[in-house]
Amino acid sequence: MQRFEHVRHKPPTPLAQPRELIVACAPFKSNINLSNIVRTASCCGVRKIIATGQAKIDKTVARDGADEIEIAMHRTLPPVLKELNQQGYTLVGLEQTTNSTLLPQYAFPRRTALVVGNERQGLTDDVLVLLDAVVEIPVYGLPYSFNVANATAMALYEFCRQWPE
Repeated sequence: MQRFEHVRHKPPTPLAQPRELIVACAPFKSNINLSNIVRTASCCGVRKIIATGQAKIDKTVARDGADEIEIAMHRTLPPVLKELNQQGYTLVGLEQTTNSTLLPQYAFPRRTALVVGNERQGLTDDVLVLLDAVVEIPVYGLPYSFNVANATAMALYEFCRQWPE
């Protein structure tokens, strides 16, 4: 029988190169969701998050050992997304839409900006028109969607699964 030993807080496995993944967040109603996304992004090696609206984030949450996640604050998403697109990022929305691709079937480009919508309204039309792709997570019960922080965690995990190094 195989034996397992409990190991907690082991050092991170260094990435061969920094992740070319940015998380861009629409204005949230709850800063708790933003804090959870920052924590998950940190675990996934993300180094930049864009927060919009009246977001307030405790800078201590943005620390990952010796590294920090850059949290860029902006008023609205569309101008930032246009700039990211010009920088060569593929803009991938996380939303339920017509013509969206199921998350397990989507092949993320290495240079991706994952665009995450508001808890209630999702991604607005002025953001949807700027996206290169939209992915959605299959839901098998009620309610019809996952919490925004949980959905972001699933999408980040899938990106990391596809781009482990």
